Amino acid sequence: MEELTKTWNNLTLLECEGSNFRIKEEQAKMEFILAAKFLTKRALNIDAIAETFTPIWRSKNGFRIKKESGHVVLFTFDDKGEMEKIMAAEPWSFDKHLMVLQQYDKETNVGDMEFSKVTFWVQVHDPPIKFRTRKIAEQLCEVIGTVTKGTDEEETEGENFMRVRVTLDISKPLCRGRVISLDSGKELWVPFKYKRLPNLCFWCGCLSHDDRDCDLWVESEGSLLIES
Repeated sequence: MEELTKTWNNLTLLECEGSNFRIKEEQAKMEFILAAKFLTKRALNIDAIAETFTPIWRSKNGFRIKKESGHVVLFTFDDKGEMEKIMAAEPWSFDKHLMVLQQYDKETNVGDMEFSKVTFWVQVHDPPIKFRTRKIAEQLCEVIGTVTKGTDEEETEGENFMRVRVTLDISKPLCRGRVISLDSGKELWVPFKYKRLPNLCFWCGCLSHDDRDCDLWVESEGSLLIES
């Protein structure tokens, strides 16, 4: 660094070379990047990924795709709104395996990013009709992740369930439901169902890997029964 500074100080510039050209921040190229991690052990086919999501996302200006490292791919958009629309429509999957998205700021090393959170629509099924409210459904889901409040009422009501938008930690087992207690002393089981649920591990209930890659299965050396 000192050698470079010395060289710079000894450099004689022409008038045109030394004129100060200031670049303003707003002149920077406007692009918005989603980093996506594919939770699969299979090799990624970039062309197949592009062919899959181009007609689904219907991006007005399209997007550019680049494999970054391992199973991480960068999707670059010219429009911030299109990127945010895709994030708001989680979860996404490819070849039945979950794809975890994060907005990429270009300053963070992709290898340092934690791809551990995905947002799902969670259906809270069969609570007693008089308690079938958005507030109670949100309270039931608070133990499984971060609840998105303020969802439109029309989006939350189902035929015999309530929908709640929840950001889950996919490294933890998927919550199957909750026991609720009534003032009468009666206890009820309220099951959860997850919209657009991809492959998951049925041994431990996590979304981060499938059955064949589960530590429980590997450590059992094949002795676990299907009933387990």
